[in-house]
Amino acid sequence: MPLRSANITVMVQAAHKAARHLVRDFGEVENLQVSIKGPGDFVSAADRRAEQILRQELARARPGFGFLLEESGVVEGRDASQRWIVDPLDGTTNFLHGLPHFAISIALEQRGELVAGVIYDPLKDEMFCAEKGAGAYLNDRRLRVSRRGDLAGCLIGTGIPVLDWRGRERGFAAQLERVSDEVAGIRRLGTASLDLAYLAAGRLDGFWEYGLKPWDMAAGVVLVREAGGLVGRLEGDAELLDEGTLVAGNPTIFPRLAELLRSATPRLIQR
Repeated sequence: MPLRSANITVMVQAAHKAARHLVRDFGEVENLQVSIKGPGDFVSAADRRAEQILRQELARARPGFGFLLEESGVVEGRDASQRWIVDPLDGTTNFLHGLPHFAISIALEQRGELVAGVIYDPLKDEMFCAEKGAGAYLNDRRLRVSRRGDLAGCLIGTGIPVLDWRGRERGFAAQLERVSDEVAGIRRLGTASLDLAYLAAGRLDGFWEYGLKPWDMAAGVVLVREAGGLVGRLEGDAELLDEGTLVAGNPTIFPRLAELLRSATPRLIQR
């Protein structure tokens, strides 16, 4: 049975409503107004419209909860212990180039802990859902991370720092070369939330990326954990949503991937 708690139901319904507008905007992408938000980072009318819908729907169902939103930032709620972490359009660059790989990402944080996540790919109609202690699902199918234990047979996801000197200074080129020598393939799909969802579904065996924001990863973290995977920061501390290098994988691959990355960039990692 797919999980459909009250919170997950609210999140799924909000994602479906926002997705209808995103799909329409995707069909008219050449007419969208676009501005540059930061290095290699764009924002469009589609982002803003989807965020507004998500905020309205989630606030209507849970009026006391706060928000951490990609476009609007922090919005305090009456209940300081609970907030939604929302990316209305993860994969904006893909979207704006007509590449059909993007998603809506919604997570619920309670008392500083990530407890539920929804990632929706509207073009494939794939709804990834997870809730702490209740498992992870893709539509009606229970998810488990892959069982691959040999790096040589693994497919690893990553994110490439584009127009981002800080990301390059972290030694990404050395990490990429080191991991490439050991695995079957590396994929840069451009949508971190879906990378983590694919890891939960066993489509990828591991993932790493520097500089992700909380809204990029929060829902995916819940999915990976509930599918039996491990998630951590290469920097080795517990502040998972802070800036750093996110590493994830199945229980066998996770420590091996982390060690490969550390061996490639030993001076940049705080042990």
